[in-house]
Amino acid sequence: MQYLVIFEGGSTSFGAHVPDLPGCIAVGKSKEEVLKLIREAIEFHIEGLKLAGLPIPLPASTSEIVEVETV
Repeated sequence: MQYLVIFEGGSTSFGAHVPDLPGCIAVGKSKEEVLKLIREAIEFHIEGLKLAGLPIPLPASTSEIVEVETV
């Protein structure tokens, strides 16, 4: 499956979360590190859902860049 991951850069770190998997987050020192960590977090999250007998949410989120004019 392919899930949308939102990345956010901070002054000293990067964060990532998965809108379709509430609570699935990761933080790292670089985008490369947080990408590796969020991939592991997604796998761990799905494994936990399976063990709990809960349904695995299907990917449903999408994204689009919206251009606006600023004054």
